[in-house]
Amino acid sequence: MAPVDNKIDLARLFGLLLDHKWLILAITLLFALGGVVYALLQTPVYRGDALVQVERRSTVSPLGDLSEVFGQEGESSTAAEVQILQSRMVLGQVVDRVGLDTVVSPNLLPVVGGFLVRRGIERPAFMAGKPWVWAGETLALGRLEVADSLRGMPLIATAGEAGDYRLRLGGEMPRELGQGRVGELASFADGDIQIRIAELQAPPGTEFTLIKRSRPTAINGLGSRLSVNELGAGRGTSIGTGMLRLTLTGPDRSEIRRSLDAVAETFLTQNVERQSAEAEQSLAFLEEQAPELRDQLAAAENRLNEYRVEQDSVDLSSEAQSVIQRFIELDSRLSELEFQEAELAERFTPSHPNYQALLRQKSQLQQQRADLDERVNEMPAAQQEVVRRTRDVEVTQAIYVNVLNKMQELQVARAGTVGNVRIIDDALVGPFPIAPRKSLIVIIATVLGGMLGVGIVLLRGLLNRGVESPEQIESAGLPVYATVPLSDEQRKLVRRVKHRRDRQAREVVSGVLAERHLADTSIEALRSLRTSLHFAMLEASNNRLMISGPSPGIGKTFISINLGAVCAQAGQRVLVVDADMRKGHMHNAFKGRSKEGLSELLSGRKGLLEIIRSSGIEGLDYVARGESPPNPSELMMTSRFTTFLEEVSQRYDLVIIDTPPVLAVTDAAVVGAQCGTTLMVARFQTNPIRELQIATRRLETAGVTVKGSILNAMERKAATSYGYGYYNYSYK
Repeated sequence: MAPVDNKIDLARLFGLLLDHKWLILAITLLFALGGVVYALLQTPVYRGDALVQVERRSTVSPLGDLSEVFGQEGESSTAAEVQILQSRMVLGQVVDRVGLDTVVSPNLLPVVGGFLVRRGIERPAFMAGKPWVWAGETLALGRLEVADSLRGMPLIATAGEAGDYRLRLGGEMPRELGQGRVGELASFADGDIQIRIAELQAPPGTEFTLIKRSRPTAINGLGSRLSVNELGAGRGTSIGTGMLRLTLTGPDRSEIRRSLDAVAETFLTQNVERQSAEAEQSLAFLEEQAPELRDQLAAAENRLNEYRVEQDSVDLSSEAQSVIQRFIELDSRLSELEFQEAELAERFTPSHPNYQALLRQKSQLQQQRADLDERVNEMPAAQQEVVRRTRDVEVTQAIYVNVLNKMQELQVARAGTVGNVRIIDDALVGPFPIAPRKSLIVIIATVLGGMLGVGIVLLRGLLNRGVESPEQIESAGLPVYATVPLSDEQRKLVRRVKHRRDRQAREVVSGVLAERHLADTSIEALRSLRTSLHFAMLEASNNRLMISGPSPGIGKTFISINLGAVCAQAGQRVLVVDADMRKGHMHNAFKGRSKEGLSELLSGRKGLLEIIRSSGIEGLDYVARGESPPNPSELMMTSRFTTFLEEVSQRYDLVIIDTPPVLAVTDAAVVGAQCGTTLMVARFQTNPIRELQIATRRLETAGVTVKGSILNAMERKAATSYGYGYYNYSYK
């Protein structure tokens, strides 16, 4: 036989989609409906935002901004402020201020409870006494303090009568804690739980879950919902606008607004505190230096006065006065650099470029001071001592006055510190949720449903390689004698019965279609088969026709009965034999019984004339299978079966024998050896070509030549129309 073609036919697959369009549509609609339900049941998530400005920060150092000292542009502090905004310092204060560590959760109906509450559906009468919360039922918590060991543990508050409530501990070890009254502070668990429920509007039995979360958990929860982004910052540059957009998401619009306002206000407050703290540090440093400078100034003045008294007054020349003035300038500058060096030492290592630049400036000034010392050494001894003592007094006085001025400036700055953060926009929460995106969910669900439907149909089509056209059978080397369309009228004649042996329900024919609907298209196809058989059996060794197939449930009995009826209607004397002594059901089509049939004849309990029955159709008789024997194949191999076939061949013009499936038992091979013509039945989209080939090869191995085949239950489908073509017409 020719090899089976395993190529994928795209036209056939397209036809499959058309054939199962309603299945695909149903799956798509089911997924779309599921998407709608899912989108409606999801808790909506809202988003709020606020806007703050971080101005370029000015230093409160008594010696000015160090970056300006070295000719550098000050860097923006926005990045640092963003980190401060998201720090535990700020978020922890917000948690304490808004009470985010305390969670009140109503006990809602599973799946749909949140949807019902959001839709404002109040408790129906039949739900009275149930613990679930409905619309309009609330609990307002005034205070909840628990021991650290109970943080994170659920506390179940159950509404009682007349403002009372019961409290129990949930979790892995639930226990009753006691009763309390709304509006009063109550203590439970030996003081480990302090609770005051401010308001409880719910019928008795309604439950609410109260949880006091740990502070780190509450901070992390707030931080995961908060995002901070700088607006208008140029790509590739470190210079930003200083405008920060604070965004917070969550299911509660009022909580978002309160939390976001608290974040902005806390950030503003701590910024002012940080600025004031820096001024305090600088002021403390100067207050520590001022007494030492004052003592140094007093000592320098005393030394100068003592020397003048000893020398009985010494006048300074103009050159000496200019040297003293230069000393004052250099020492003042060196003093400032020393203060700056002390501040730099707290921020950088000596190898830092800024630190190195300061050291170079200090070295230059010290060199200039050394040069002045050499000039002083060239003066007369009296002049030198006066210059040095006068220099000490003037320089110390200038530094001391400068420190006093800076202290006054810092005191003013501390009193008027306003920080460098401003709240531009207060928190505003959008009226519409940002999630779930209902339209997108429905679209995705619909697309997935359509894809799944198409995938199921295509997968079934690829896995089901049942024969779909006569051309497929003929390409395998087996002629097709007839293509019998699926009859809607025949479906009405099929009923399900249970077999006594295996108790499984199977379909049986309860009538003869050729008798009831002469013009049915399937009967017309059998008439065509009758004509083809007339010529096919001319060269046959006898008038016996075996109808078989590779598997059960493909319509062998239907073909045998109705072919016999069609031939009888043409004037032939026809006998139809049910050779399936295991599960044959031909007798149901003629309203007969299975007993007193072929098995009784072969076992010697009945004679030939006793088992032949009239079908009610002129010219057509039949033989039922009889009682199911334990050894059907052995009975058919006896001489009684051969004698039976020879006798009926002489009595009738055509003997049609319906056999069991070829691939199930060997009965067909035994029967076929004594029949001149054998036809193989294949059912549309049920029997693969490979199955037909194996069944034919098995019969040929037993010496039975398969004359041709019959394609049964052919349907007009798009898959076959596009893939192989469909050539069947009705003529009325």
